[in-house]
Amino acid sequence: MRATGPEGAPGDLNRAGEFLQLLRDGRPRTRAELAKVTGMARSTVATRMDTLLSLGYVIPFGDASSTGGRPPSLFALNPTARLVIGADFGASHALVALADLSGEIINELSERIPIDRGPEEVLTWLSAAIMQLLFDAGRSVNDLASIGIGLPGPVEFETGRPVSPPIMPGWDRFDVPARLRMDFDVPVLVDNDANIMALGERKSAWPDTEDMVFVKVATGVGAGIVSGGILQRGAEGTAGDLGHVRVPEGPDYPCACGNNGCVEAVTSGPAIARQLGLDNIEDVMGLVIEGDPDAIQVVRQAGRHLGGVLATYVSLLNPSLIVLGGSVAPASEHILAGIREVVYRRSLPLATQRLQIVSSETGIRAGIVGAAALARDYALSPQAIELAGSRNRRSINDQAVS
Repeated sequence: MRATGPEGAPGDLNRAGEFLQLLRDGRPRTRAELAKVTGMARSTVATRMDTLLSLGYVIPFGDASSTGGRPPSLFALNPTARLVIGADFGASHALVALADLSGEIINELSERIPIDRGPEEVLTWLSAAIMQLLFDAGRSVNDLASIGIGLPGPVEFETGRPVSPPIMPGWDRFDVPARLRMDFDVPVLVDNDANIMALGERKSAWPDTEDMVFVKVATGVGAGIVSGGILQRGAEGTAGDLGHVRVPEGPDYPCACGNNGCVEAVTSGPAIARQLGLDNIEDVMGLVIEGDPDAIQVVRQAGRHLGGVLATYVSLLNPSLIVLGGSVAPASEHILAGIREVVYRRSLPLATQRLQIVSSETGIRAGIVGAAALARDYALSPQAIELAGSRNRRSINDQAVS
């Protein structure tokens, strides 16, 4: 049934938000082109275009070539209409970026801040970093549309709350979105770091790949699964929690989750360092780069253990791409050799005939690119456009009253 109501009513704004999805690719189009694509009457196209123009999400873009008479006007997404934040937290680091609606990163900040300092200290730092990024860009909090965050542990995506994260003491069930909304009146989306890295890697390096698995190996181990072009989170947001799957025929090392023999306990950065009697993964990477045979053997064996679990992923999901990222990147060729050895041996030929197993091309930036993409996708969604329109109406009404 067709909704009715005055221009600017919520139903009309929601329809304008749906209309905006046609312009998200950034390609300028005329009203006539949009009418042809949608099958809408030109008057309907004009009404929805006027709504988006008034909100600033669409801007005129020169003129199209004319076949006679006045050339038709072109319209395109205005990437600077609003800004989004992408934040990526690891066990000991944080990266925060300010991006526009095209996904272009404007500026960024980084800090070595341990996640185990707890949510209040970490999120207070994040709020200050966001304010600094906005100030440096000459923008205000009113220009902010949404915030996307990746955390190194299981996250209940619907609520944005971490749930029993093994390496994040004090974070269990903490309401991250509510804390940030105390400082910024915008939607806050929180996800597992492997998921946002999968989004970032796909956006930056593999935009046409529909089925992929991104594996992060750092202090923890996790995976982000893209199937049919859509990030798969599962019923509660734990899809891809690779780190706490038991390694087949692996050592029975204790894991922070309380079980033994998990992927994280056997193949994570700290686990590899312990096997070599070293303090951290950076020392291991240094030995690998120098060609130390013992370090290379331990790293390659970690890859074999990881490959034993990923072979199951290949059988169940049939991805065309597995990407390895995280702090083990300097040793990726040796880990990948171990992974490939086991995956190609244990998987059916049909599942692996076009399978690529590669190192991340986006590197440490995958997280902030993915978190910004998460925020951007929401900022351009129909429900977000409706929210922006509602705020715009309230602002106009407040000015009229004053």
